[in-house]
Formats: sequence, C-alpha cells, structure tokens
Amino acid sequence: MSLDEHSALIEQLKPLLMEPDFQSLFDMLTKDESNSTRFLLKMELNRIASACTRIIDLRDKSELPCEEVIQGSRHHYLDEPARECFIESMALYRGNYTLGVYEHVIDTHRRRKIKLQEPERVTDNSLLEPFLAKGVVLGSYFNRSEERMNYSIRIAVLQPGIIETLGITVDLSVGGARIRLPLNHGLNLDNPIKVKLLELSEEYYYEELQKGVDYQIVDTQHNSEYCWMRLKRIAGSDALVDMLSNLIQGHKFRYKVDINDILVAAMGLGFERHYLPHLPHLPLFVESETHDENEDKKYKITHKLLSRDNQQLQYYFQDEKDISQLPNMITSDRIHALINEPDNKDHGLFFSFTFHTKGRVYFYSATLAELKKTDLLALFLSFGSPKPSWRTLKLTHHAVDHSKSYKSSLLPGDDSCYSALAETQLKRFSHVLQLIDLTDPSATEHYQDWNDKSDKKVNELKIFGQPKKLKNTIKLLSLQFSERRNEARFSFKTQITVTQGKTTVTGFTHDISSKGLQILLEHAEEFDTTAALQLSFPKLQTIAGKTQLSQLPYRLIRTRQSGVNLHLAAVMGHNPHIGVEFMNKLITSNRDKLEKLTEANSEMKELADGLKNLLMRHLDSVPYFIEKTVKSAKLSTLGVGTHKNEITDLFAASASQSLEYNLESLLKDGRLKHDFLDPIRTKNAQSGLDYFELYLQISRQSLGEVKVRCATPDEIGDIGAREHFINQSNNLGRFMALRVYRGVTAKPDLAYIRRELEYIAIHAHHKAKQLQELLKKIVAVGEFLDITEEVILRYPNLYQELNNETSKAS
Repeated sequence: MSLDEHSALIEQLKPLLMEPDFQSLFDMLTKDESNSTRFLLKMELNRIASACTRIIDLRDKSELPCEEVIQGSRHHYLDEPARECFIESMALYRGNYTLGVYEHVIDTHRRRKIKLQEPERVTDNSLLEPFLAKGVVLGSYFNRSEERMNYSIRIAVLQPGIIETLGITVDLSVGGARIRLPLNHGLNLDNPIKVKLLELSEEYYYEELQKGVDYQIVDTQHNSEYCWMRLKRIAGSDALVDMLSNLIQGHKFRYKVDINDILVAAMGLGFERHYLPHLPHLPLFVESETHDENEDKKYKITHKLLSRDNQQLQYYFQDEKDISQLPNMITSDRIHALINEPDNKDHGLFFSFTFHTKGRVYFYSATLAELKKTDLLALFLSFGSPKPSWRTLKLTHHAVDHSKSYKSSLLPGDDSCYSALAETQLKRFSHVLQLIDLTDPSATEHYQDWNDKSDKKVNELKIFGQPKKLKNTIKLLSLQFSERRNEARFSFKTQITVTQGKTTVTGFTHDISSKGLQILLEHAEEFDTTAALQLSFPKLQTIAGKTQLSQLPYRLIRTRQSGVNLHLAAVMGHNPHIGVEFMNKLITSNRDKLEKLTEANSEMKELADGLKNLLMRHLDSVPYFIEKTVKSAKLSTLGVGTHKNEITDLFAASASQSLEYNLESLLKDGRLKHDFLDPIRTKNAQSGLDYFELYLQISRQSLGEVKVRCATPDEIGDIGAREHFINQSNNLGRFMALRVYRGVTAKPDLAYIRRELEYIAIHAHHKAKQLQELLKKIVAVGEFLDITEEVILRYPNLYQELNNETSKAS
C-alpha cells in the first residue's frame, strides 16, 4: 500500500492526533481499511506527531531577513513565509512542536527556494497553477459534542504503590485531557490513574478534586525530557461535570477554544449545499429482513430522495396511473446479486424501455448480467434502443455504517441524535443505492449495431417484462433548501393548457400544492416572465361542476430542462383564486390517495437530512466546483471522500501535495474555457446540468509517472478510430470514459451552516468570514462520473473481443 493513496484520510486524521480519544476515532475512521493499511497509517501518524528537538535556523539559507521565534526552550530563526507556516502547523498540532511541524516548515521553504533558484521552471509552474485543484472532504465529518480548550494548570498524578508525580495539563475538556509529565514518571500505562487538578482544588472544593479524578490513559508520546498522555475521564459526579463545564464556559474567551473540527465540517457542508440542488442521480434507501436463517435476505426500497435535478429520472418510472414501477425493476433478487457480487459490475448496469397498449404502460428491464446469461444482449439492445422510452441506467450501492452518528455536524452541547422517530427509521436502512441515468442519444444509435449479432426472436424478451405495481410503495422526501416551499407537494398528473398572448402549448402537471404546481410541456416554449400565464385544466373540468378551471392566472417562477419543465405559483389578487380553492379541496379530499413528495415546512426535515448524510458518506462520482477569479474563473476544488476513488487517485498521482489534484490533462489546450467556462456562461442556476463525454488513455511512464491523454469522442473520429483508441489505451495501460456534468450554482445556502458560522465567528471571526467569501466565489458546479463499462457496450465488435479475452484469462 502507498500512503499517497490515503492522503485524504491522513489529512482528516491529523487534527485529531492530540485528542484524548484519538484511538477510538482512528478505529472508527479506518474500519474499512485492511490491518496492514491501518498499521502503516498509525505508524505514519505517530511519526509526524512525535516530539521534535531540532532547531530551525534559516539565517544562512534564506534570502529574506530572519526573525527569532521562541518556542519553549528553543530559539528558531525564520523568515516571514516560514514563520507563517510554523504558526499554522503549530496550531494544527495543538501548540506542540512535532516532527510534522518541522518537516512541513522545511519542505515549504525548500519548494520556495527551488522556484527562486530555477527560474526556467517558474514558467512551467505558472502554466500548471490554473489546473491544480484542492480537495475538500465531503460527507465524513468528525463531530465533537463538547468544547476543548488549551488550558494549562498544575496537576499531580497518582497510581497505587507509585509516588505522586507532578505535571501540567496541555488541553482540558469535560470528558478528557492531555497532560505532560516527566519522562521517568514510573506509571503503569495499562492501568487507570488519578489526576489531582491542584489549582482547581485550591479554588473549588469537590471530593473528586481532593482525591483525584479517574482517567484512562489512551495514548502516550515522549521526547528525551517529557511524556505527553492523552486521557479519557472514566468516573466523576454530575457536580464535577458541571464544574468543568462552567470552567470552560467561563474561560473560553481567555483561552483558545479549538474550532478546527467545526471549521472543516462547515466547509464541507457549505460545498455540499452548492452540489446537492444539482444532484442528477436518484438516491434510494433499502431495508433488509430475513424471515428464516436458511433463506437469503430480502431487500426492499422504502424511501427515495429528490433534488431539483433528479425529478425527471423519478418521473420516468410513473405509469398511466401515476404509480411508480421502480420497485419492480430494482427487485430484491437484483439488489441481492448487486450486493453479493460487488466485483461483477454487470449486475449494476440496467437497460429499460416501455411498451404502450390500450392506454396502459408496461415496463421491460434487464441487467447486463441477465442479458449475458440468457444470450439476449444483442436482441435487447437492438430492439429497445430505437424507442423514445429507452434508458441505460447504472446502479451503485454502499452499506450503511450504523456506528457513526447520522448527524453531519455537531456543535458543543448539541444532542448527538435526531428525534427518536427519525433515529428509529434511519437504523432500519441497510444500504444506500444511487440510480444513475447514463442514457445518451449517440449511444442509442450505436446500440442498433447489435442487430447483426442476434438471431433470437423478439418474443423471447417477454421474460424481462415487469409485473404491474398496483400502488406506490416508496416514500418520497425532498432535500431541504433555504428556499423550499412552505406547503406540502403531491404527485398528481393531469392535462393542462398554457396560454400567454398568442402562444398556446399543452402539457401535464408533475406535482401540485394548493398555491403552486410543476408542469411538463410537450415542447419547449419561451414565455415572458413579467406577464402572467393562463392555465386551463380540461380533464379536471369534467369533475369541477360549475367551477370554471380555465384561464386561471399563474406566474412563472423558474424553468428547467431547456424550457420544458416550469414551476408556477398562483397570482393572488383581491378576489379568491379559483385554482387555489379547487386544488385545496382536491388535496384535502384525496390526501390518502395522493403520493406526498415533500412535507410541509420541517415535518420530515430530520429524516430528509439524515438520508442526505447517509448518501454523502460515499459518493460514486467526484463533484467539482468552479470559482470566480479576478479575470475569469478556474476549476478550484474537488469534493473527495475518505474512500478510495479511481478518478481522484488518477489526478492525485501527478500532484505534489496531499489533497491536491492536477487536472492539466483535462483542462489544457483551451479545454477549460471551451468545455467548461463558455457553456456555463450561457446558463443560469435554474437550467439544470448538461454534460459532455471524455475518453481517457492512461499509461504509466518510467519512474512510476502516469500520463493521461484526454479527447472527446468527436475529436477522436469515427467508430473505427474510437475502437482503435480504446484498444491502444488497453495496450498502453487502461481506458477510462468520463461523463462530465456542468451547471451554474445559485447563491450559497449559508442558512444551512448558520450555527456553525456563528460559533466559528465567536472564536475566530476572520475564519468565518473567509469561509463565507470562499463559498460566495463558487459560480458553477458539476461532477466527473466513470461510465467506462457502458461506453464499451457501444462498440459491439470491440465488446465481444474484450469479453472473449476476459473469458480466456479467467
């Protein structure tokens, strides 16, 4: 294992090194790693956290004037850049001069000198700079339920049969501490110790303070003079807890309160709020149950989570009665195969189309694994792909880790749990699925080339016909945003006619509330946003009696999907709005029959927030964020997780720093402007995401370097040229295909992280301001998605050739 592959995890663990409960935090964050990886990670973390005795003297090494920096008994001589780096690193290690501090300062100074001493490389670095992106960890935040501050007081440490040892505290919190003792303390590290907080016992009288508070030694570090111990409190009365809590509250403005964990969480959540409104995939949440020990688990999708940009995918599975047929595509058996054979990606690639007859809609679906097993792959692709209803879908999964808090961010004093009802529901979920729409018009044309590979009869596809679902069984929740509606929305489909001036277009409602609705038009139309639209409901008129449901005024709130999807609100005047009154009666009379898409206000906010957190723990795509600069814009940030990801690993290989990614191969030669910035400038925040595709040729060079060549399919050429590109890539290294989504963001949703920002501002106002300014600079968002398996299927000859090679090898 290379530690470079786990740089994001190491960076996340660094701020926790000095915690009393570091070992439990380390175990929690590395539980998915192998024993050897955990061992190497622990060795590296212990190394950089070990005390350092070296003096840093740059007086004869720097061209800048150096100042004396006193740290304990050591006198360092640093220039201004090194001094800033030193202060920053010391804060990371809680004021301790460690080997990590020394190495970071020296390495930063060395890189700065190289730039000065080798002018010819400056040009290269300046060219590289626009293509370097930093990483921000999403979905994996460390939560601390109590405040901890840097607070030093005299202590005495006792153990039975051992002479009392004097020392000091370094950090103190209600539940733990970090202390410094002489190296020859003589304590048994495996046994609990009693700590007398001498200065507190002089000021406050508590029996525990006089006799000593019981602590467990969690970890130790030492140098030639001292030993530092992380401690976890294992006993103590409520009165002691109150006293320590009051002490910290009373001194928090005199001593430095650690806010690093909250700052990291707030940054991740802030970037989340830019990405989630544009989430194009459909998150599904699965419960499992076993009736008999000898039977396989039964899996059932019970909830799905809607964003602004994934509702088209959810709507695809609605039949003529507005009943979702999704559960009969993603069945228990298909989920079981997906989970039990995680290395077989064929179980995660789905194909679907619909058949209309006598006013009813029937769905046909199959996985790639099923089509290969039945030898019906060529027939299914060639027959289904010409249909307008054809969809190519990818299904990913990850198991829910219930040992982690379902909440994403905790401030000191917060309850670590949601309400009992939300917690109970979240505990039922065993897996999170993501349904990803890979359908592409050019791909469907390629699928028709499979026609020459099949000698089967169309009737043989009947085995993939889905039985009809007679009622909706999946609950829908919407991601919560600051501009969310204050009414519940219900799924409801009925015909409508929209008129403005001389323009008339027909369509259907997608969902309704009493004062608004979302509609889908048969074709895109440009409307004047300053004038009202007149809506008529011809189908509802038949049940409305004397109430006239025609020419009702609504205003246009926003458009999506290039003008096909409209969000409307009723124009309220002095007289009652007939449409509002009718919709209110319709909803009230049919509340049990209508499928609720969102709850009013915050009725289900906790559960929706918990589902969002489960989703963000393990994203299969890589979000990216484009930041506004003085002259233009740059792709500045990637959203990364603590799990291994092939896309981020690829771009981290050619970067020099941890949590840094070199995107030069993707963005050079004007591609940043042509493929990202120019298309984004023509869009707005309500336009949703569009995408383009890239083919990557990845080859390893001498000395372990990785070379990546990127091109769009059109740049490569015709089908023959693309097949040659893929073959050549596999011969040189490997081939990867990416779908690159892109879209415009709205203003940052700072209301979601308001409490975190307020807390940070109390203790470090400049950091709260910097975070707000950073989030306000983000103007666009997108993601990189690996679509390699689906792309290979577009070239039947190549796919069969590669499949035969794989079969021979196995």
